[in-house]
Amino acid sequence: MLSDEFAAAPEHFYAGLRERTPVHYEPAIDSYFLSRHQDVKRVLTDHDAFTTEMFQVRAEPVMRGRVLAQMTGAEHTAKRKIVVRGFTGSALQDQIRAIHTNAAELMAPFLPQGRVDLVNDFGKPFAVHAALDVLGLDRADWQQVAGWHAGVAEFVTSLALTPERRRHCLDCAERLDAYLAPVIRQRRSRPGEDLISKLCTAEFDGVTMSDRDVTALIINVLIAAAEPADKTIALLFKHLIDHPGQMAQVRRDPDLLAAAIAETLRFTPPVQLIPRQTQESAVFAGTTVPAGATVFCMIGAANRDPDAFADPDAFDIHRPDLGTARSFTAAAQHLAFGAGLHQCVGAAFARAEIETVAALLLPLLDEVRYSPGFRYRETGLYTRGPVSLSLDFTPVHASGTRRD
Repeated sequence: MLSDEFAAAPEHFYAGLRERTPVHYEPAIDSYFLSRHQDVKRVLTDHDAFTTEMFQVRAEPVMRGRVLAQMTGAEHTAKRKIVVRGFTGSALQDQIRAIHTNAAELMAPFLPQGRVDLVNDFGKPFAVHAALDVLGLDRADWQQVAGWHAGVAEFVTSLALTPERRRHCLDCAERLDAYLAPVIRQRRSRPGEDLISKLCTAEFDGVTMSDRDVTALIINVLIAAAEPADKTIALLFKHLIDHPGQMAQVRRDPDLLAAAIAETLRFTPPVQLIPRQTQESAVFAGTTVPAGATVFCMIGAANRDPDAFADPDAFDIHRPDLGTARSFTAAAQHLAFGAGLHQCVGAAFARAEIETVAALLLPLLDEVRYSPGFRYRETGLYTRGPVSLSLDFTPVHASGTRRD
């Protein structure tokens, strides 16, 4: 798992892991890796046997408090409901309008040029803008917030941090905390319609949440809203460019777009690993994992398990075993959003966000293709996505007409 070969192309190892070592132990980090769909689904849905206690070490130091994944029972239900309300209903409709405007503004400078890096020119700033809009934070601060967010995300998603990187990540968390403190004070006294205001004014057991609770949930939402979006948008276009027949079908029939996004999430999930801790010893495929062990669920490997999906290494937006309608719910067959109690709180928002952006970009990026000399590369073990995605397309005049 920690080799350069695995980092370069983890999908080349999935079948061998599932078939020969479905319970793989990495002594360097004293952790077990599960690659079969049935084992991963079991871990993610059995919350008593497989807990989230490791987040006290993996997340709490940079989240500045407990995150949703650490909560259970009435507390989890109540606080998750508060967050979900900020992503659904009328709030979601307002966000979709903001997402469309934001995406159009970011893409506009590149349309006359006929070239864009969909990751660095568009995806990364867009994802942070969208998260800031949900929270009600100033979009002008996006680069500063993005830098702090990157440090927090690095801490949570790294399998091994050097002392220098750990200090950097903790410093990013402290700076983000200091940035949010006056915002929280202001929203407590003059709440608006944004999610931070909802968090500041909501009550749990008759008591409003502390500043520490609110800060942790803000950072939780920032990562959940920003982390998968840029990767999934770029990966969607990569797969459609690689499969021109399916690209043509999606262009002709916009109703297929949701299926293309769902298949992108199955085929190349942006979140590749989800950790849990065994409460008691557990047996998988005849191998015993001891109590108190860290277990990493390999989402990418599980999503390509032939016991769960037919011809799993093929990208196919028409596959009958995916179920587009349920692919963004707790009933999803793919595991890109996790499963069970701690399924990603922003799944519905992610679908609306990515569908809105893709529906905007597809007609604008006519004859889209890789730029000459571009070499595709992905990075990341915990979360994974393209380093860049340089694309050429038919340039568009400022008036919106194409240049022949």
